Amino acid sequence: MSRAARLLDLIQCLRRHRRPVTAAALADELEVSVRTLYRDIQTLIAQGAPIQGEAGIGYVLRPGFLLPPLMFGDDEIEALVLGARMVMRDGDPALARAAQDALAKIVGVLPVDLRERVDATGLIAAPVADPGLALLGALRMAIRNEHKLQIRYRDGAGQGSLRIVWPLALAFFDRVRVLVAWCELRQDFRSFRTDRIAELSALDERYPQRRRVLLKRWREREKVADPS
Repeated sequence: MSRAARLLDLIQCLRRHRRPVTAAALADELEVSVRTLYRDIQTLIAQGAPIQGEAGIGYVLRPGFLLPPLMFGDDEIEALVLGARMVMRDGDPALARAAQDALAKIVGVLPVDLRERVDATGLIAAPVADPGLALLGALRMAIRNEHKLQIRYRDGAGQGSLRIVWPLALAFFDRVRVLVAWCELRQDFRSFRTDRIAELSALDERYPQRRRVLLKRWREREKVADPS
């Protein structure tokens, strides 16, 4: 690997971490020595990359740093295309359009040969029927705004109940979509399949705790890894 390619890989590694990451961890990920990693960090800083941190503590890339259009590898192109196609398939209409627009923006800055690879990729997101798809837009909005929802829910046995929930996250599985929420009725975290939500009403009231704090508590209890 050339040094220029390694420096770009280092930028990408830093972008994947929202919190400071040690030089040892970065060196291990890039398969270089810690000494080489320190030199690369200093090179990037000298070239204007807003990297904060120091040896022994860790490094983080400040938000807002933009690179000029990059050359994507075949695996990266396939990951972008497949991810966008899965969102187009699984998301509500607004999210599907956003994925399509985002992919178009990426393709628009690629060289001609890479654009052809995007068109020629053989990865397809097969269609999946989801009766709860129509609710996803309202669920995403409630999650984003940290607003309570009133839902009429049917469990696996067909028993209905009326719940006030605090929506925290949406999980996308192969055949179902699941809302993770705090349930006021149960006074606990609960998961609700979107295809079993018979009715949904968005409430004006925000829930009293921050979503980030609640989501952290849920992850800790369920032992779900933080995606960052």
